Amino acid sequence: MKYMLMLFEPETDWESRPDELRASLAEHDTFSAWLKERGIAEVGGEALRGPSMATTLRKVGDEMVVTDGPYAELKESLGGYYIIDAKDLDEAIEAARRCPTGTATEIRPIWDISDFT
Repeated sequence: MKYMLMLFEPETDWESRPDELRASLAEHDTFSAWLKERGIAEVGGEALRGPSMATTLRKVGDEMVVTDGPYAELKESLGGYYIIDAKDLDEAIEAARRCPTGTATEIRPIWDISDFT
């Protein structure tokens, strides 16, 4: 079963902290190696730019209104994600416990809707 691990953290200006960024990336490399050792497929994943770089579309009446930044003020935001293929939720939880993150990791199963199309 595929799961998305959504990594939440406070907005950080990583570009002004290159040593911390390199250390964090090394932790993610270690995590990816652990997934491989365990036989948990890493289907995908990426780091995301901070919420100040976001653009939000919100339906207002019949129109989509475009605004800069996130829709809501948040103390933490989605900073990146992994998509893994784990045998079950317990294995996904074990992976999430080892995943480097800022403040929280949300685990959500990916819904295979191909049966409905």
